[in-house]
Amino acid sequence: MRAPRHAVAFMLAAALAAMPAAWARTPQAVEDLNPEAASGTQTRLLARAPHFMMASANPLATQAGDEMLRRGGSAVDAAIAAQLVLNLVEPQSSGIGGGAFMVAYSAKSGRIQTYDSRETAPAAAQPQRFLDSDGKPVPFARAVNSGLAVGVPGLLRGLELAHKEQGALPWADLFQPAIRLAEQGFAVSPRLHKLLAGNKELRTQAAAAAYFYAPDGAPWPVGHVLKNPEFARTLRAVAEQGADAFYQGDIAQDIVAAVRGHAVPGDLTLADLAGYRAKTRDPVCGAYRGYQLCGMGPPSSGPIAVLQMLGELEQFPLPIFAPGSVEAVHYFSEAGRLAFADRDFYVADPDFVRVPVRAMLDPAYLRARGALIQPDRSMKVALPGDPEGKLLSLGKDDALALPSTSHLVAVDAQGNALSMTTTIENEFGSKIFVRGFLLNNEMTDFSSSHKDPEGRLVANRIEPGKRPRSSMAPMIVLRDGKPYLLVGSPGGSAIINYVAKTIVGVLDWRLDIQAAIDLPNMGSRNKETELEKGTALEALAPELERMGHPVRILEFPSGIHGIVIDADGLQGGADPRREGVAQGG
Repeated sequence: MRAPRHAVAFMLAAALAAMPAAWARTPQAVEDLNPEAASGTQTRLLARAPHFMMASANPLATQAGDEMLRRGGSAVDAAIAAQLVLNLVEPQSSGIGGGAFMVAYSAKSGRIQTYDSRETAPAAAQPQRFLDSDGKPVPFARAVNSGLAVGVPGLLRGLELAHKEQGALPWADLFQPAIRLAEQGFAVSPRLHKLLAGNKELRTQAAAAAYFYAPDGAPWPVGHVLKNPEFARTLRAVAEQGADAFYQGDIAQDIVAAVRGHAVPGDLTLADLAGYRAKTRDPVCGAYRGYQLCGMGPPSSGPIAVLQMLGELEQFPLPIFAPGSVEAVHYFSEAGRLAFADRDFYVADPDFVRVPVRAMLDPAYLRARGALIQPDRSMKVALPGDPEGKLLSLGKDDALALPSTSHLVAVDAQGNALSMTTTIENEFGSKIFVRGFLLNNEMTDFSSSHKDPEGRLVANRIEPGKRPRSSMAPMIVLRDGKPYLLVGSPGGSAIINYVAKTIVGVLDWRLDIQAAIDLPNMGSRNKETELEKGTALEALAPELERMGHPVRILEFPSGIHGIVIDADGLQGGADPRREGVAQGG
């Protein structure tokens, strides 16, 4: 039974009053942040604007998107300009050597369209790609730092497709901020410096080392003005000739030569690049507490898992549990266990594997799954469900999804809205640097084993032309059929928990978007119950352990960005754990 509305309001008010102190990080925690996080958390104030808003992972990228919005550009225009700058100033996370998922709302049609520019496996790729002579998976570091890790980049084809359908400004104009910065230079940020200092493999690749490190091998210091004229020339070619300039001709030849010339050569070909196509797909949608939530469908597992978690949680009175309480962490983590159990078996590229999306999101199925959650005991490890009433016939995926990637959100003055998550997969991707940008290592997002120990085929196994499963979860929440909340994050498979946490923060706990982003990260990926280091959640560990939770305290360098559209206009938020900002006008 739900508590009376006035009681819920009272408990929420009391919880909110106590929150700021609970969220404070200790100085030591800031010092101990994972290199993939910012060099220290910084307070972010809620951004407000009446007409348009942009939020991304770097101030220079946000400014590029904001510039397009002020010129009357669309949300898609802003996203393209911001993404190209992110490639330059945050090269460890995303770029034209990788791919993206975009979820876009058209104010004119009132519809949500998703754009899939996920990388694909080369035509020569085989299921045993990352197995040794004994049939066992090779170490991840060996797999990722090789030409075999590179999938066919998709980003530019996806951006071009979205621009043709929803762009307002000329294509070439969107490239100008990134070209200017590449030619004039930009200051190396604390986060980029720290990542360069901690990455040993990047130094072993001659082209990358010549750009990212000083002649003596030291990483460029914070504030060093780094120029990339080669990237500027690449962008000029694509600005003038379209994405064909990347997928055919000299640039394509150089990409293939770099991959095949690696010490561990890959099998990417010119035909692979020329044949790449971005795709439009229908979004996956579900309901939660009267809102409609839509996101990218397969090959992404992210929004499906988020929708499963929320569907399982809806039968519990989550709004009356204070953020940061044992109850909130318990129920949230148990729902994560259930969702990740399904994710690891069922989700892969829908062009190769039948993904039971409708059955996985059926309200009755989610109620039944949620009913497995006990109020006082953790299930520790959840088994996958059987959404279609058939015996499980697929094997469990063993792919690693690591915490690089980037994310951005935008709303334009016409009411178009967009959430996009973009990646080259691991930190600095494959480390292969060509024409001023890095190539992805997306092939390691496939399961390293094509069969499980019982001999069952894994849905996310490597196949020629296939797109690897992702955890990216760009989402749009609708209220009365119109966008209300845009959200997404980088962070590997933890993206699912980051996004779900933020949605719960806004919809259940009635926080503004910045406060919801600031909430300590938590959850389970069907292993330990993970609590963000340096936050008040650490104190919950003993009680959670008494409930049977295996607890792990760790760095959780999310990079959440979000926009809420309310009666007063737009409110934007950016994750204080990284360098992003939100701004609008």
